[in-house]
Order: sequence, then structure tokens, then C-alpha cells
Amino acid sequence: MGFHTFDVDSAEKLEDQSRYRSLSREELLSFIDPDPTAVFADLGSGTGFYTDDVAPYVQRLYGVDVQDEMHDLYREKGVPENVELVTADVADLPFADDELDGAFSTMTFHEFASDEALAELARVVRSGGEVAIVDWSATGEGQSGPPTDERFSLGDAVTQFENAGFTVTRATSRHETFVCTARR
Repeated sequence: MGFHTFDVDSAEKLEDQSRYRSLSREELLSFIDPDPTAVFADLGSGTGFYTDDVAPYVQRLYGVDVQDEMHDLYREKGVPENVELVTADVADLPFADDELDGAFSTMTFHEFASDEALAELARVVRSGGEVAIVDWSATGEGQSGPPTDERFSLGDAVTQFENAGFTVTRATSRHETFVCTARR
């Protein structure tokens, strides 16, 4: 399951407004409930599609991606002043303990979901901080997103968060995706 990266040659698809059918800006903001003094990370930020939606609502936002090429494309598009691009794997984040008020991942959990990555999130997200994951579900039909055999189920995500010491605050299956929010 999972653990691949999005093809940079197809990165233009990451800017397609039809992505809002799977997750709207308003939904994402309601899942993370940011405030103007908060420091967040977008895990698997790609070309910054959802990063741009959250940036106006936080003090600092780290766009985390394992591919420098995605950051290059984001820079060409224009990066908001309060966004810092970070090239890193979620299992090895360059943040101090408890540095983040929260984090989110939009359609990329299947690319990094490991016990090591969840333990790293538990290290860098402060006590009381919220992590929101919206991803393609293994129980979906597979008409959009990665093949179903590369996806995780909502149950997998819940178990991983709980095993890492998070308290799951929302666990919702949807037609093709799932939502999992967890508090540290």
C-alpha cells in the first residue's frame, strides 16, 4: 500500500479547481480551525493548491514535500510570504518538539502513512494540536486518485493515529475519500 510520490510531470493536475469536489477550502478550514497566531504544516504540499487556501488564516505555514521539483513549481506560481517550503519526508521533519500548532494532509496520507511518520507528527505537534487528514479511501471505487490497492482505509488511519498517542476527534468515510482528525 501507498508510499509513492505524485508524478511531477502531471503536476498541472494538482492545480485543477475540480479538486474542490473532493475537499473544499471551507471543509479543510473547518477541520483544522486555524487562528492568526498558529503555525501549521501542509504535509505533501505539492504545488501549494491547498497551502494557498490555508495561508491567509495562520501566522506561518510550512509547505512540506519530498520533491524539490514540486517546490520549484510552487515558486513559479508564487508563494505567500508566510509560507516556508520545506523538503522533507514526514517521517523525518526538521521541526523542534511541539513546534507546530497543527498539520494537515490533503490526498497524500497514502504517500507517507507509516508508524515512523505518525510518531514524528506526535513529536512536532504540540499537546492539544490538531492534525487533519483527508485522503483517498481503500474502500472507494478508484475512479479518481491512486489505485485502491495503494490507499489506506479510515480504520487504518484511526489505528495509526491512536497507536501514536493521538485522540481521534473525527472519523468519517465518504464516497471516495475519508476524513480523520486527531488531537495530540
